[in-house]
Amino acid sequence: MDDHDLLRLGVCALVQAQASSSGGRIEVFEAGNVTDALALYEAHQSAIGLVLLDLALPDTHGLSGLAEFRLRFPAARIVVLSGTGNSTLAQGVLALGASAFLPKSADLKEVVSFIRACGLLDPDAADNPPPTVPKALTGYAEFAHASAWQELTPRQMQVLQWVLEGKANKEIAQLANLSEGTVKNHVSTILLLFGMRSRAQLISTLH
Repeated sequence: MDDHDLLRLGVCALVQAQASSSGGRIEVFEAGNVTDALALYEAHQSAIGLVLLDLALPDTHGLSGLAEFRLRFPAARIVVLSGTGNSTLAQGVLALGASAFLPKSADLKEVVSFIRACGLLDPDAADNPPPTVPKALTGYAEFAHASAWQELTPRQMQVLQWVLEGKANKEIAQLANLSEGTVKNHVSTILLLFGMRSRAQLISTLH
């Protein structure tokens, strides 16, 4: 589900064309925001084999859309699409339970190939395709980042998203209904988990 009309139309057309060439038919549900996507999934989850979720939907911030989807529907198979293709973000997506991370820079045919690999376009495809990331992980730092994402609590994930949006501790405290001291503790823990010395370093690394 993506707010970019051309991408949505392109994927939809290719998926249906591929299904037709295999002698089948596939129904595609579309939504332009997470709220509509959650409602659609709730109403039609028995008919939905895969969710394509854009990280940049208008009612989301960072990974909040994915986190909300996973919280509401933990069994949903989700593939995340993002305009940002860095491996740290990909690891965060996979740590939150997505089946795969596909950068929007990928050819649309690559996206459809993954859908085929999920077994949705023909019965002979594999059931569990391997998660994909934009590039192979290299170096200790990136492995450390992958581990850090997995150790974040839901509250720390929320605080991290606000930090990445440039919000100060006082503002985060008001948004989260926490004391400023508690927010500072969360930020310190996040910096420690990612091995960063400052908020600026954290933001520049994860953006």
